[in-house]
Amino acid sequence: MGIGLLVLGSYNGLVGGQEMVKNKWADVQTQYQRRIDLIPALMETVKGSANFEQSTLQAVVEARSAWAKATQSGSINEEVRAAGGFDSALSRLLVTVEAYPQLKSTEAFRDFMTQEEGTENRVAVSRRDFNDAVRRFNMVVRGFPSNIIAGMFGFQIMDSFKADVGAEKAPKVDFTK
Repeated sequence: MGIGLLVLGSYNGLVGGQEMVKNKWADVQTQYQRRIDLIPALMETVKGSANFEQSTLQAVVEARSAWAKATQSGSINEEVRAAGGFDSALSRLLVTVEAYPQLKSTEAFRDFMTQEEGTENRVAVSRRDFNDAVRRFNMVVRGFPSNIIAGMFGFQIMDSFKADVGAEKAPKVDFTK
């Protein structure tokens, strides 16, 4: 009887933790989708206001497509990787924009940047909450005796969101090429 209750409690705790991780990832996805939806407005504003580096815009388009493909895969790990690529492309775009004072002064661009700043804050909070849920779930999966139940029922450690290698460095923009 006692072992049955232990198994039941551990299993239910694992299921609850797994569902919490899925829920927190859905929150991250919502904020990424908000960000993705803002990009066409940014790109049109940039195209209309500056003679802009095409490769930077292309990188954003490709990263946006990679995100769409990853969301269709159903794999949280693939989505995390695609989100990192999008972060990098968007960061390069925003740094490049700094070189265009006439663009920064347009009302459309200022409005976009206000929306983007709010979105980035929401993304950061959602990522933090997701990582916290993953950490709590992984502790249950790895802890004794729930690790035995996790192994029996196929629960595995989940990946948390990590910044891409080199993300701590600001992208370099060179217009001399």
